[in-house]
Amino acid sequence: MDAAKLLIVAVVGVLAGAANSVAGGGTLLTFPALLAVGLPPIPANVTSAIGLVPGYAGGAYAYRAEIRDQRLRLRQLAAVCVVGGIVGAVLLLITPPAAFTRLVPYLVLLSTALLWAQPWLSARVTALRQGKETSGGLGLVTQLPVLVASVYGSYFGAGLGVLLLAVLGIFIPDGLQRLNGLKSVLSLVIVVAGVGVYLLSGQASPVVVAVLLVMSWLGGFAGGLLARRVPAGALRIVVCVLGVASAIVLFVRG
Repeated sequence: MDAAKLLIVAVVGVLAGAANSVAGGGTLLTFPALLAVGLPPIPANVTSAIGLVPGYAGGAYAYRAEIRDQRLRLRQLAAVCVVGGIVGAVLLLITPPAAFTRLVPYLVLLSTALLWAQPWLSARVTALRQGKETSGGLGLVTQLPVLVASVYGSYFGAGLGVLLLAVLGIFIPDGLQRLNGLKSVLSLVIVVAGVGVYLLSGQASPVVVAVLLVMSWLGGFAGGLLARRVPAGALRIVVCVLGVASAIVLFVRG
């Protein structure tokens, strides 16, 4: 890959890291960009998933105080997330490239819709869980929806955080910030489980992964500063518009 394309990847990596830090939706930036610089759809998705891991790690670390007393939940849900992450990654790798190419525009639109609905979903979670905080155990009623969200998140990562927070908010009575912390750690578990499979597949572009790892981390750090100056809603609108535009382009190309 030539220097000009790597420069594009670097810039998009910074923007995706910042987007994930402020409003989410970084994959909606990296995936179309990797297609544009010449990666096929499945390698582009695999490369994007690996390259954006630092953002998930940073998010989990930021919520360390909120998850300190949720170890029981983490133990009960982490195993489910590992299984879902592995299953989603394997499903992606066995999906015929032509079928994935046809599916991608719909996944992009779904992810964009989830990101657009994020404020509404957060408000609903807050309304449902107001004043109800607990660290009790969880059963299959909660674990199965988390498993489904994990499979989706590993198969196509955009919108994972929004979907997972909605699921946790529906099935776990607790405050929004504590659920957000739980979501951040479980998202990291899902992504790392999927990345373990992706690394063994040989589908990722090593050079592009290296660039994204560094630049998405820088973008995530910058996003923390940006969040103090740019409203998350404004960035969410930009990412959603780009997501819809990307889906239209993918429909036309497909």
